[in-house]
Amino acid sequence: MRRSSFALLFGPLLLTACPADDTGATGSDTTDDEVGESGSSETDTGEGETDTGEPPELDAYGFAGGCYSLRSGDTWLTAAGESYEFSADANAAAAFHMKASDLGTYLLYDQDGGYLVSDSGPLLRQTSLQSDILLVDDSYVSGAEWMPETSLVDWDQYQLRNRRNDLLLAAEGLAETGAAITFDPAEGCTEHPELSLDATGSVAKTTFDDGILYGIVDTHSHVFSNAGFGGGGIFHGAPYHRLGVEHALMSCEQFHGEMGRQDFFGYAFDSAGANDADLSALIPDLVAGELSFDNHNTDGYPTFSDWPNGPSSSTHQTQYYRWLERAYLAGLRLEVLHATTNSAICHFMVGEELQPTRYDCEDMTAVDRIIDESYALERYIDAQAGGPGEGWFRIVQTPAEAREIIASGKLAVVLGIETSDLFGCKITPRNGSPTCDEAYIKEQLDYYYALGVRAIFPVHKYDNAFSPGDGNRAFIELGNFLNSGYSSNFTEDCPPEITDGFDKGDVFFGGINDPRDEFIGTPDYDFSGFPDAPVNTTSLFLAQLLEPALEGDYCQNATMTPMGEMLMGELMQRGMIIEVDHLPQWAYKRAFELLEAANYPAAGTHGRNFEGLLYELGGISKTGLSRCHDPENPGGTGQSYQNKIAFIEAHGGYPAEGFGFDLNGFAGARGPRFGDGLCDTTQEDPVTYPFSSYAGDVEFSQPVIGERELDFNTEGLVHIGLLPELIEDARRDSEDGDLDPLFRSAEGYIRMWELAETRAAEFGD
Repeated sequence: MRRSSFALLFGPLLLTACPADDTGATGSDTTDDEVGESGSSETDTGEGETDTGEPPELDAYGFAGGCYSLRSGDTWLTAAGESYEFSADANAAAAFHMKASDLGTYLLYDQDGGYLVSDSGPLLRQTSLQSDILLVDDSYVSGAEWMPETSLVDWDQYQLRNRRNDLLLAAEGLAETGAAITFDPAEGCTEHPELSLDATGSVAKTTFDDGILYGIVDTHSHVFSNAGFGGGGIFHGAPYHRLGVEHALMSCEQFHGEMGRQDFFGYAFDSAGANDADLSALIPDLVAGELSFDNHNTDGYPTFSDWPNGPSSSTHQTQYYRWLERAYLAGLRLEVLHATTNSAICHFMVGEELQPTRYDCEDMTAVDRIIDESYALERYIDAQAGGPGEGWFRIVQTPAEAREIIASGKLAVVLGIETSDLFGCKITPRNGSPTCDEAYIKEQLDYYYALGVRAIFPVHKYDNAFSPGDGNRAFIELGNFLNSGYSSNFTEDCPPEITDGFDKGDVFFGGINDPRDEFIGTPDYDFSGFPDAPVNTTSLFLAQLLEPALEGDYCQNATMTPMGEMLMGELMQRGMIIEVDHLPQWAYKRAFELLEAANYPAAGTHGRNFEGLLYELGGISKTGLSRCHDPENPGGTGQSYQNKIAFIEAHGGYPAEGFGFDLNGFAGARGPRFGDGLCDTTQEDPVTYPFSSYAGDVEFSQPVIGERELDFNTEGLVHIGLLPELIEDARRDSEDGDLDPLFRSAEGYIRMWELAETRAAEFGD
């Protein structure tokens, strides 16, 4: 909805006084009894007027988390059954906990769990709210969100604007002219539902004694996978929601079906993995529209019976913002947030009416939404902390900004893109596809650079106009076939110097492999009807799909295209971070020829390093910590990590390496070490509570999500918030200082980024 001219001119920035302290009291510019009669800005000339003749800038941010009653003159807003009304009885006044839903925007949640809501005029009291998630309606705006503004009736007080309908709170409902409101500090509020942090203390250590930044990097993260795949429920659960945790992490039954029976992709991936799933066995269930057996419990907040479960549940959120905050308190200081999705999976689930969507399945639709949501999360965290820039989650666009943010004790976030149809440049264009020429690619790079994107994968799972896809097997083979219209393109003629990557080993679907001489030519099949009829389209090839696998060491039979080489050059010209690990073997080799010629660094955030060449060029990769401890070899975890650091240093790299968890990226998470058959030796010395962070500035207690208590020892890295336990578990099997390079990894990543920018500047000389 469009706001009034007043709101558009002054917006939430008009509202800058009256922060609440722990008791609900206001700042020094207000009386002890009320908020709204003196919260003016420094330009206030007295009598509620500024020296410009404009309304004073009253504070809209400091109400977050406070407890208030709403007074208009000599009446107070009071609950009356299923509605609210203004009453002269001060003792009956509702006490509202003000939960920030965005900067300067709040949910008003009363002491008995009711919300102040207005959808069309009357003031309603509702104990549950509709949302865009529940309605699967991307345009839905809740009538429970309210924006305090400087009152046009009395500039010393506030008015409350409803976000849904752009009208103002008045004596008898909503109106064009609102009542002048004073926020009286109150007692007896009920806090809005939220997950606990299970940590005490605050970040104190930001550098080592030698001045190097202190902190871990997660080089590869997918916080907003819920905004991919059409934004429905294929991937369930959000890292935040304006209306709170009850909507962010609600039950997935609406999307995954009773007992998760419609979570086809989650079941196939989690039960067998990408390379071993028996897809043909699922066809009868796909025709029936649900699995013939129970898959998982669907309940979310507050019980969380089965999810989140990072090690074994790929289609549920593992990076809710409170969990991410707990990881940050443990030392996470730099995160690369990659926008990702998969159009073929989305089209399959939606075309068979197994899942709804809120927008289309195309890759760049998801990328755009994820970038928007990343900035919205930054605002949301700021709002909880009391105003713009106050939060611990800060999106950065330069290495200098990253250094500044980390040195201030906050989490620096770098935006990236990891998707197959980058910029819409499919290998087989469809109706509406862009013309992917040099001018278009430069335009797209400039556009996304301006949005803050700094890290890009030229290719992900499927072939595109820049390169063959990564060549991963099974699901990916089939998805690439359907996405491209070409037969699979695997050969045993592979570069001998490349020993890793995704395109290696047997070809799962031998019957659709037909290597071609020209990577881009005339497609073998027209699969333009796949999005509307996925099963029917796929079933035409059932005989070929049931043929045996091809056994051998196969790789993609093509290298980077000329357009891909141009893309690499343009990324270098802009000093952007080039992610190389999804390039298949021949394209990977060619990428390093280009990188060497330019003396330019790259990022290997799935762990590839080309036998150390990545480090020689100033690039970075990612690490993992040993899971099982060996009682006969104490200190083994730290030693194995030190061995990797020594390898990096021997190849001229900065001696540090961080994580690349790939959480929410269908990659699994570190499992537990306690349990039958999980480790070869009997495990000892479990993580116990409380324990302190590696820096010693934060103390962690047993993690709890709603009503569920988590046990890292037997469950593993359930969500990102158990990073403290992962580090503590490794610390117990390390010598003093063994893990220091882990906490220098943010420094190492930033040095790589600085080198990229230096090289870019040299290209322009």
